[in-house]
Amino acid sequence: MAHLRLGDTAPDFTQQTSEGEISFHDWLGDSWGIIYSHPADFTPVCTTELGRTAQLKDEFDKRGVKVIALSVDPVKDHHEWIKDINETQNTNVNFPIIADEDRKVAELYDMIHPNASEKATVRSVFVIGPDKKIKLTLTYPPSTGRNFNELLRVIDSLQLTANHKLATPADWKQGDDAIISPSVSHEEAKKLFPDYVEVKPYLRTTSYKK
Repeated sequence: MAHLRLGDTAPDFTQQTSEGEISFHDWLGDSWGIIYSHPADFTPVCTTELGRTAQLKDEFDKRGVKVIALSVDPVKDHHEWIKDINETQNTNVNFPIIADEDRKVAELYDMIHPNASEKATVRSVFVIGPDKKIKLTLTYPPSTGRNFNELLRVIDSLQLTANHKLATPADWKQGDDAIISPSVSHEEAKKLFPDYVEVKPYLRTTSYKK
């Protein structure tokens, strides 16, 4: 089984979801995307995560990000679980959940870790760019819910640095100063980022905002 790494093309697949059959690359189109997995339907931590995703739809839309979840249970179970999510999390699930009964997608994305569980998927997250390349991977243990504010922060950083010769420092968030890439010469930096500050020759910051 191949282990996906940053920069690899996200595997394409066709699978049933709570919103009908989708072909992943076609569904993603030119958008950024998140695909993330859950061990099973009707699990407590995942119920809160799916609810939180639905609550943040406007934030994902603002960034041009499509979100899709995955569980190894069938579509009919997904629909029943969605009722529980909507009720307990005071929201309406507004994105598809893949019904990965044959574990095809879980295997493509290496979401089953035998030392954690021989059958269930771990809590994996993949952020995928418009070029269909994997930009971020995260794997959480079953007992720890994901931090969706961190996912939004990472997407903000990825989108900023994809289009500009910048990087983001520790704990960066939208609006903070960024770091000018070391590959940019001082002469080029002056043209691109007139307000830049040279802390050290290798550490230069700018207040540039996308």
